[in-house]
Amino acid sequence: MAEDVADDGFGVDEPAVADGGVEPAAERDRRPSNEDALELDGVTKSFDGERVVEDVSVAVREGEVLTLVGPSGCGKTTTLRLIAGLEEPDAGTVAVRGETLADGGASTAIEGRNVGIVFQDFALFPHKTVAENVAFGLWGVEEAERDRRIARLLDLVGLSDHAEHYPAELSGGQKQRVALARSLAPEPDVLLLDEPLSNLDAGLRVEMREAVRRVLEEVAVTAVWVTHDQEEALSIGDRVAVMDDGRLRQVGPPHDVFMQPVSRTVADFLGEASYLPGRRRDGTVETPVGPIDADRLVGYEGPRPDVLVRPDDVSIERAGDDRADGTIGYRRFNGPTVSYRVTLENGDVVDCTASNDELLDRGTAVDLRVVASHRLRAFPPIE
Repeated sequence: MAEDVADDGFGVDEPAVADGGVEPAAERDRRPSNEDALELDGVTKSFDGERVVEDVSVAVREGEVLTLVGPSGCGKTTTLRLIAGLEEPDAGTVAVRGETLADGGASTAIEGRNVGIVFQDFALFPHKTVAENVAFGLWGVEEAERDRRIARLLDLVGLSDHAEHYPAELSGGQKQRVALARSLAPEPDVLLLDEPLSNLDAGLRVEMREAVRRVLEEVAVTAVWVTHDQEEALSIGDRVAVMDDGRLRQVGPPHDVFMQPVSRTVADFLGEASYLPGRRRDGTVETPVGPIDADRLVGYEGPRPDVLVRPDDVSIERAGDDRADGTIGYRRFNGPTVSYRVTLENGDVVDCTASNDELLDRGTAVDLRVVASHRLRAFPPIE
């Protein structure tokens, strides 16, 4: 059965600055406003009788970047197409800056929506120069203003020296920057990015996501960024919306969604997740790797919580003369760190990460300990 969503999607308060401290100016400057630029309310879509998007409700504030993340086939690209006007919802409403563009009956065509789209395949015109590609959507704009926008955007994406080049002369990263500049040229109310980095090499994707994020901040555009890459979603979004099976499962700031997932589905999708079976006793929760203070757990308050731990929440060391917690069944060397998968005596498996100071072999008996300083999420046991 599908798990419940944690947030109604219509705004999540930003966490307060701890201890009354002053937030850095850079963080204040890029904080989205409290006004909604985009609002989806109960949006639903089916194809051939199969529900693809179901009752999706979320609001995106002015200047905010919302990353929509989920596994392939979960409905995130269809949601993007519903916002763009490439598809019409069966039910629910899509509104931009308070204007209803679709209501399950009538729908404003894509050309009538001030929405920009960056596709994963770039979709550049091979016979047009970089400048001509950027100018493509500027119909009716006076020549002086058009030239000003083109020059500004090419400077912003670092391609001023490539204005007269053709797409065939550009690298993949340069093509993506041209596609971004072209989508921003008409000054859209909302920018939609559909897996914009998926066609780039892994190393370039990291570089490009930082570059694209800087551009989005510079122009202060409201954006919805669709991706299946968890790290990309968490590092780019002001908020993250996790989607699965056509539904939004959780919406919130990246740190909150990762550290306090509302369901196992969200926890498992966003990163390596292990669950320690526990039993409450005298203010503690006894687990196979030792006790945890009960007041450090949030979520499920029943007598037998399963405690979520991430690899960096657990320390590992070679077992002493006393009974070990488990045995290493898998090891992966990552360079600065080493990932281990430990099979506990009860048969459960725990992933953990350690420094590369010592390499422990498969089959080594080890002791584990929960060392996380943050509060840990607890879930009901799976019966």
